[in-house]
Amino acid sequence: MKIMQVEKTLVSTNRVKEMGHRPLLVVREKAGGTPQVAVDAVGCIPGDWVICVGSSAAREAAGSKDFPSDLTIVGIIDHWEER
Repeated sequence: MKIMQVEKTLVSTNRVKEMGHRPLLVVREKAGGTPQVAVDAVGCIPGDWVICVGSSAAREAAGSKDFPSDLTIVGIIDHWEER
């Protein structure tokens, strides 16, 4: 699991059918870090600190072992201060 911050929504109208209509968000592990795309399984907004899972856990959290995700948001952190 990783702690990341939601930066913004990613709009992708053309995608494989297996992705369905799950929202995609741009997240970063730290300020200045590499942006990554995560599937939003919990309903986040930009600025939220979140818990993300990767690999097979990401696919299952997104809804299916066949889901094409490598990073999925599974929780919103209520309080977090980045150091």
